[in-house]
Amino acid sequence: MSEGVLTASATRRQDIDAWFATFRPGMTVALSTHINADGDGCGSETALARLLAQRGIRSRIVNPTPWPTMFQFLLGDDVEEASARGAAALEGIDALIVLDINDVRRLGHLADTVRSLEVPISVIDHHVAGEEPVGHIAVADTAACATGELVFDIAQTLGLDVTAQIAQSLYAAILTDTGSFRFSNTTSRAHAIAAALLAAGVNPEEMYRRIYAQVSVGRLQLLREALATLHAELEIGLSYISVAAGAMERFAVTSEELDGIVEHPRSITGTRMAMFFRDLGHGKVKVSFRSTGSVNVQQFASRYGGGGHAKASGALLTGTLAQVQHEVVAEARAYLVSLEATA
Repeated sequence: MSEGVLTASATRRQDIDAWFATFRPGMTVALSTHINADGDGCGSETALARLLAQRGIRSRIVNPTPWPTMFQFLLGDDVEEASARGAAALEGIDALIVLDINDVRRLGHLADTVRSLEVPISVIDHHVAGEEPVGHIAVADTAACATGELVFDIAQTLGLDVTAQIAQSLYAAILTDTGSFRFSNTTSRAHAIAAALLAAGVNPEEMYRRIYAQVSVGRLQLLREALATLHAELEIGLSYISVAAGAMERFAVTSEELDGIVEHPRSITGTRMAMFFRDLGHGKVKVSFRSTGSVNVQQFASRYGGGGHAKASGALLTGTLAQVQHEVVAEARAYLVSLEATA
């Protein structure tokens, strides 16, 4: 493995140096990520917290939703996770670092507090910028396979030690955001970084078990119910499923256990766009979009104020499940047909 593959681009290194120049030993910073934090958000936060500690910077994690159970093992005793305190946990900080998003609205109930903060706010992210960017200074690159890749570059650029714990967090970030190295954002550099993290002490079998092989009975029961709603319109390459309001409570399933369900309709031969509709109740429906080939679901999700990546995006819509599904499915049909007409 060439050492050059692991070296960040000159632009990234310049951005990292400029970003880190604003920090000093003894500072207290808060780290935050999006609602319903995923492996990239959790892995990037815990890795960065430990990296900052090497430079004498204290940090606390303050997320808008509770820390996911499946990523509890990334915390340890040395990382302060203060999400339960809500906006009060942002008091007394010298800076805020937001990871894995660049739209303040994805901070949920913390958004208004963050808008009013008078401390420096910086962003580390690999998404297309949203309509209301969070921070003033950014280490951002949509070419990165995950935010975890950018945190790895921070460690490399600043000469920080990637310990076994930090390597575990970064591996979780990259593993989950590349779909176990299956998605189109999987690059040769992603594999090179993963190899470096294995060399630093990550046990891939143990990581697989912790993240993918601890499924509850309720999750499988909910999946069975969701698959019963499957619609596949293979003449245009559209497949979708849904989960009704109250299903998660009936099966005692958490939000994090829904991760990956949308991959089932996407896996159907001939599918170009897959959708997963989740009725949150109270007139809100979350839609997850996935695609294959050249279909850009980030572009499609932006019609509804959503966003993400070209192959994986999401949006939150107002209405009943039936209303939202009817509207979005009709739009998706027209969108896919229009792509065929211009091909």
